[in-house]
Amino acid sequence: MSRIRRLSEGTINRIAAGEVVERPASAVKELVENALDAGSHQIDIVVVGGGRDLIRVSDDGCGMSPDDLLTAVERHATSKLKQDETGREDLHDIDTLGFRGEALPSIGAVARLSITTRDETAETASKLAVEGGKLGSVEPAAGPEGTRIEVRDLFFATPARLKFLKSEGAETQAVSDVVKRLAMAHESVGISLTSGDRNLLRLPPAQGDLFEARLSRLSAIMGNDFAANALRVDAERDGVRLTGYAGLPTFNRGTAQYQYLFVNGRPVRDKLLNGAVRGAYMDFLARNRHPVVALFLEINPEWVDVNVHPAKTEVRFRDAGLVRGLIVGALRQALAQAGHRASTTVAETALSALQTEFPGNSQGNPTAPQGLQDDGRGWAPPASALQAHAAAQMPHGTGVPQANWGGEFGASARVEPEHAYPPELEARPLGVARGQLHETYVVAQTTDGIVIVDQHAAHERLVYERMKEAIAANGLTRQMLLIPEVVELEGDAADRLARRADDLAELGFVLEKFGEGAVVVRETPALLGKLNVTGLVRDLADDLTELDEALSLKERLEDVCSTIACHGSVRAGRRLTGEEMNALLREMEATPHSGQCNHGRPTYVELKLADIERLFGRR
Repeated sequence: MSRIRRLSEGTINRIAAGEVVERPASAVKELVENALDAGSHQIDIVVVGGGRDLIRVSDDGCGMSPDDLLTAVERHATSKLKQDETGREDLHDIDTLGFRGEALPSIGAVARLSITTRDETAETASKLAVEGGKLGSVEPAAGPEGTRIEVRDLFFATPARLKFLKSEGAETQAVSDVVKRLAMAHESVGISLTSGDRNLLRLPPAQGDLFEARLSRLSAIMGNDFAANALRVDAERDGVRLTGYAGLPTFNRGTAQYQYLFVNGRPVRDKLLNGAVRGAYMDFLARNRHPVVALFLEINPEWVDVNVHPAKTEVRFRDAGLVRGLIVGALRQALAQAGHRASTTVAETALSALQTEFPGNSQGNPTAPQGLQDDGRGWAPPASALQAHAAAQMPHGTGVPQANWGGEFGASARVEPEHAYPPELEARPLGVARGQLHETYVVAQTTDGIVIVDQHAAHERLVYERMKEAIAANGLTRQMLLIPEVVELEGDAADRLARRADDLAELGFVLEKFGEGAVVVRETPALLGKLNVTGLVRDLADDLTELDEALSLKERLEDVCSTIACHGSVRAGRRLTGEEMNALLREMEATPHSGQCNHGRPTYVELKLADIERLFGRR
């Protein structure tokens, strides 16, 4: 008797379902993608129990006929793949989100699935139920044009899968994340998400041109802070276009989960794209900080393979170098155009730290701090107290109070006389220097506020930018190894390094292929001094495998340049003259990226006069 046997159709379907539907969020993703492919203008999603008890997706798309409805729940049945001249399906020209024909049968194999649909030619809707892989019959039903799909008791047919689901809150959050990503890429479609009786998302179709509509949708999802601190990205190279918005370096996060990347409207998680973003921000952020971006890549469908994984979140590019170069170049150009800008959240954080809160009384009104009263402009001592203070300051025999400012600022503050510089300097972005505090912070006055500059962090960035300009103009100095070092590698790592030899040479690292599975290194960047060549080569090979970027070498060079810039800049604790302070402000205004130090921290904080007045109860 043969030991090898064919699996039953039900088992095959459940195995396939495990690849496509890992959790409720996976089912929501597949159903919403189908609704988008159907040309919907409005999509409404409802989940109960994190999607385990109920998922309902309703759309106003093109709908299906009764015959199409029966075919749609069969495995590998789809209307989305084009056919070539020989009648074969073309997997290299896919311009829809779905194409595998697996979503509906996979969901129907593990849940209780109900589909109600109607196309423009039908007078009534049609309904079909699938329960644990068992197909019902098509019945007439009431319903508008479009499709409504209900998924109940997800994984009831595969109870072992239920053990791997997380809490209701965690599953609901995963559903929300999936819907938000799809909503970002399709700003012209209205989308709502409800969990039980809670509205989690309600997004009307965005209006305006591409960038206005997209920023409006991104603001609704990512918050107004992102809109206030986002730089527009728009670049094209060799038929590939990149659009979207990138956050200022000072508007950063502790994880990379706020990086939203899309290819032809498809949300993807791609190592090449993530590596390109990391490389573009390398000069501006510490390794444990990550930028916030939403980038949309438009590329000929024939130049990208989306048939890499059943979940369709991974892609493979025909020319990965072109895509990587476009992303890095476009982001760096956007960051350079930002000039000395720092994020608005820097000032908001400072104001929050300065904000004084008074405890409220039983009527909900603020209670006056001890010894103060509200004079209509803020908290102030009563008139009697002011008179007593004035009397205490009067020398005997005089009627004029003596101002006592001696020692108020202390030895660590120096104030520049106002008449030292022309008042029109206040109209400059960073204003005119008025003083130095603790021999570390320069205080400047603008037309409508004040600016506080960390002199060491600011000058460090300026020195670093000068070094980058010098390296770009003259190239990196290389040192030849007395004895070229041969490094043996595994697999095709040597081939990958050899293919990128020209790029590495621009960074001062000269190598070439040396037989099978090895490279020989002949020159290294002089900046790095003595280094472990073998370790660096292997790190570079790993970088090229994972990210298609030589990040190890770039980061080492960055570290050295940052150290040199740090030691060559104005130190905290050094007294600056008024001319030096104003020269620092003017150079910051003229230098790109001067709003943040090399680690993504702000070099200055700007406080508007109106905000300062609120701190003192004047507004």
